[in-house]
Amino acid sequence: MTDDTFYGSDFGGLRAFDPEIADVLLSELGRIRSGLQLIASENLSSPEVLTALGSTLSNKYAEGYPGRRYYGGCSEVDKAEQLAIDRCKALFDADHANVQAHSGASANQAVYGAFLKPGEKILAMSLPHGGHLTHGTKVSFSGKWFDAVHYGVHPETEDVDYDEMERLAKEHRPKVICAGGSAIPRLIDFERIRAIADEVGAIFWVDAAHFIGLVAGKAIPSPVPFADVVTFTTHKVLRGPRSGALVCKAEHAAALDKAIFPMMQGGPQMHTIAAKAVNFKECASPEYADYTRRVITNSQALAAGLAERGIRPTTGGTDTHLALLDLQGVGVTGKDAEARADAAGIVLNKNAIPNDPQKPGIASGVRVGTPCVTTQGMGEAEMATIAELIHVAVTQGDADPEHAVSQQVRAGVDELVTAFPAYPR
Repeated sequence: MTDDTFYGSDFGGLRAFDPEIADVLLSELGRIRSGLQLIASENLSSPEVLTALGSTLSNKYAEGYPGRRYYGGCSEVDKAEQLAIDRCKALFDADHANVQAHSGASANQAVYGAFLKPGEKILAMSLPHGGHLTHGTKVSFSGKWFDAVHYGVHPETEDVDYDEMERLAKEHRPKVICAGGSAIPRLIDFERIRAIADEVGAIFWVDAAHFIGLVAGKAIPSPVPFADVVTFTTHKVLRGPRSGALVCKAEHAAALDKAIFPMMQGGPQMHTIAAKAVNFKECASPEYADYTRRVITNSQALAAGLAERGIRPTTGGTDTHLALLDLQGVGVTGKDAEARADAAGIVLNKNAIPNDPQKPGIASGVRVGTPCVTTQGMGEAEMATIAELIHVAVTQGDADPEHAVSQQVRAGVDELVTAFPAYPR
């Protein structure tokens, strides 16, 4: 399949009208196909999902919800949204689903709108220990408008410090307790946090953006039976369009729906909602369930391979799709490691580690994830090869793509992506 064919029958028209953007689309496809994509928060959406994203549903204004719109002509988009809602509820065995959030941050914002007034307290994981910007960080709306208290990881295990969480909950009596984050490699004890929330009378919110795809495939335990509300993105392990959604208990449905619309958003992106419906159908298949198990197996193999080469996984390993690596043992910063890997065709990101001595823009670690390479069909044998390529690029390479080691590693990357191409059809 040629690159032009990938974009369908109208691509020639785009090339003629706007060759600059056409070139960007082709170059991005080439970038994806030519490198190892190890960003834990990225994946490769199916052509079917991308088809829905590029559909005429993009044209339709549909403020409101199915059967309760503020515009006429919504009969078809109502069908698409109801399919997305029903499939989401079934996939996660949830009482209620809202699929209109434009992003994970938008879904998170709705939690604040539904349950908190400005100045009220939330207890969440600190960003330097693996949390997220929208969990009360000062530069975010969540930290500017709300009183955030943060728990972290235990200094010995580097896993969530549940004792600290419980102590802070009893001390501060937050309205909401949030679990989840962007760099947590271990499973979260939802049952224990539910008990803590009940003891202090708090809403229990799980931001499952990173691991919800593993839940969909039943590869890890679900937070849905324990949480009042679960927010998530649809574009990570879940492998859908770049967007967000939430599920919740029936008693909170009205408050959260009103927080999405009209409080936080206006018209929903109906083409994206249709793409979510396609994605949720994909995720209900046995093939997807098998995929999620392989994502974890690959993640554990990659973390183990890096550990053997002196790049230490925090917490000693991973239970999920990602590993957080401490580079201090090999004397390289996260910033340098990211640049050296990128020069060799390996895409990963610098990331702070718990109690990091470096500034966030430098960092002492990197985060690696296996959703994309698993989508491409790679397995444990390839993870061993990738671990070696990362180690050589990070410890011996350079940010210059013309450097001899960069080119050596790039040759190994080329072998892998040729054998396991992205978007082969």
